[in-house]
Amino acid sequence: MTPYQEKFIHFMVRSGVLTFGDFTTKSGRRTPYFVNTGNYRTGAQAARLGDYYAVCVQEHMPDGIDALFGPAYKGIPLAVTAAASLFRNYGRDLPYCFNRKEAKDHGEGGSMVGYQPQAGDRVAIIEDVVTAGTAVRETIELFRHVADVELTALFVSVDRMERGTRDCTTLDELREDYGIQVFPIVTIREIIEALHNRPVDGTVYIDDEMRGRMEGYLAQYGPRG
Repeated sequence: MTPYQEKFIHFMVRSGVLTFGDFTTKSGRRTPYFVNTGNYRTGAQAARLGDYYAVCVQEHMPDGIDALFGPAYKGIPLAVTAAASLFRNYGRDLPYCFNRKEAKDHGEGGSMVGYQPQAGDRVAIIEDVVTAGTAVRETIELFRHVADVELTALFVSVDRMERGTRDCTTLDELREDYGIQVFPIVTIREIIEALHNRPVDGTVYIDDEMRGRMEGYLAQYGPRG
């Protein structure tokens, strides 16, 4: 684990985005931890979040991207702040775009806001947390009606390392089904490593009991084989 990944984990905890307790995911799974990027709420947090995404993008794909796409709604600020940070810190001036939930039928019309993707563009998706992969699959279907682009990469904040519809993880399903490269800033295993019995501002968020619950959850819902 790199220093920026450990700092990112602490940043999520301090921002109230990474929390521990008893939650239910959209898919109905009872989970002892939850990641809600909707809890980012200040300019400082947005700027720092963009920096973490930018480091991940720069580390894994220093070239080969023509535009960033943020799926509505949570992906919109993620793509914007990542694009701003890539320019500010690395001099990469990548255009960004996002979709409307409903296509606009007046004015310039269309389903895209911001940059209008062109045939042949290599587009990276900027997402928060992928559980079932529904939003990513919807994005792939959306682009089939927008332009003949290459969806080359998906960047997410946390890989929950959970099983999708098959025995492998959801992110591995996306890799296999669409040939898209997937890069999380951190994985749940790295979160456990960084926080197990290691306090953040005096508080231990993952003690032995919580680690046991998280390991049990992964044993139940993680990949098989």
